[in-house]
Amino acid sequence: MSAIICNPRTAETRYVARMNQTTLLALSAFALVSSITPGPNNMMLMASGANFGLRRTVPHALGVGIGFTLMIILVGLGLMGLFDLFPILNSVLKVVSVAYLLWLAWKIANAAAPDTETGARGKPMTFVQAMLFQWVNPKAWSMALTAIALYAPDRNLGAVLLVAVVFGLINLPSTSLWAVMGQILRGWLSSPARLRAFNWTMAALLVGSLALLI
Repeated sequence: MSAIICNPRTAETRYVARMNQTTLLALSAFALVSSITPGPNNMMLMASGANFGLRRTVPHALGVGIGFTLMIILVGLGLMGLFDLFPILNSVLKVVSVAYLLWLAWKIANAAAPDTETGARGKPMTFVQAMLFQWVNPKAWSMALTAIALYAPDRNLGAVLLVAVVFGLINLPSTSLWAVMGQILRGWLSSPARLRAFNWTMAALLVGSLALLI
């Protein structure tokens, strides 16, 4: 015990090793289920894949995966403590998230086809926009806070990084599947009427996912 007290790095290493042995499978399962189930990111990636194709959606997907991994690290290393100290931040986050997601739903519902008779082109979400979106995505906040609380409760650097790495390896391919599904539907959505119906459906599902999370 005295050796551990005198050497914090040894304690952290043993903590991470113990976590690997006992909870890595549970953490991976949580990461998979929470990443692949419907939510704002997945609805938007599917809509982007259908409207713009998989290649133009790649920056969006990378922004989601990398942005969420970074979010877990920052939440684990300090931001979670801010929410404990200032509960009002939870209410502020909800208001901002609802307003922004409703605006995104409106944009999806009214999105024009990538090429129209007037020559207008739609634009998919960029890498930076997708990264920043994680900070107003209520599902991302819920996933990050729950992951840290369950699998890195001491919030030491090693455990937080392990949680982030597991989510980083699982989240990107899981969410990207939704963009692939959108790409698969793209041929069927060549009809303007079908595309319009699809976009309105995606917008409704985005709002619906928000209602379940708030």
